[in-house]
Amino acid sequence: MSLFTKMYSEDPKWYELIGNIHALLERVKISEEQSSDVLHLRKLSRILSIHASTAIEGNRLTVSQVTDVINGKPVWGPPKDIKEVQNAWQAYNRMEAYDPWSVRDLLGAHAALTEALVDESGQFRTVGVAVVRNDGVVLHQGSPAKDVPALVAQLLEWGQESSAHPLITSSVVHYMLEYIHPFRDGNGRIGRLWQSLILCRWNPLFAWMPIETLVHYNQMYYYKALQDSHKDGRDCRPFINFMLGAIGNSLYKYIDVATETKWDTEDRPIPCVQESVP
Repeated sequence: MSLFTKMYSEDPKWYELIGNIHALLERVKISEEQSSDVLHLRKLSRILSIHASTAIEGNRLTVSQVTDVINGKPVWGPPKDIKEVQNAWQAYNRMEAYDPWSVRDLLGAHAALTEALVDESGQFRTVGVAVVRNDGVVLHQGSPAKDVPALVAQLLEWGQESSAHPLITSSVVHYMLEYIHPFRDGNGRIGRLWQSLILCRWNPLFAWMPIETLVHYNQMYYYKALQDSHKDGRDCRPFINFMLGAIGNSLYKYIDVATETKWDTEDRPIPCVQESVP
């Protein structure tokens, strides 16, 4: 059976969640029209997204430090963490140039994210990988290295031809990139970037939505959704449920910030709606 034959079972809640997201996007559009400084608002949102996506992978820079790095100011911190932020800023700013269904662009984005940071930057891995818990228990084994190029090509072809709603398709592609684990390192960062890319092709507003921020604040549930989706022969419905909640909450957050014309850069959690799976 192909890895892409049946990747998820549908949840009746999705229709309501997707409808709510459509309504929130209209509110985002209105909020931006009423904002006194949309460009500043969008830049701050992207800064928080970059802080969140790198922090999920262990980056120790604060939001203030990330802001200084992006603004070209000197920052006292681990050189690797600083380079991760610089790379992420470049990759996210190139988002409009990437084709979400191009293997070449996926590799190019990975190269931008991981330049001077990892072996085989911008290349599919040539070794086996596994996600291992602190106590040594293997949580997930990536696909065999020899199969990775073909699997990624098939995944992107599936995504391009998918008749599912882009909110669903983007979540499935994100999940499957984590499942295949095509790179030695940076799989989480590329998965989150690629979901944002697919979504902003559907609605350009998603180029600026702080989805990664909500994932970071709910990191435990993010990893639980991944693990739950690996169970019982692989069904990524739990991950789709989580991402729909995170996307909806990211829109709420953006609207709140736009209407209040301020940005709270403190590192504090924001509740994320969790959809139960029967």
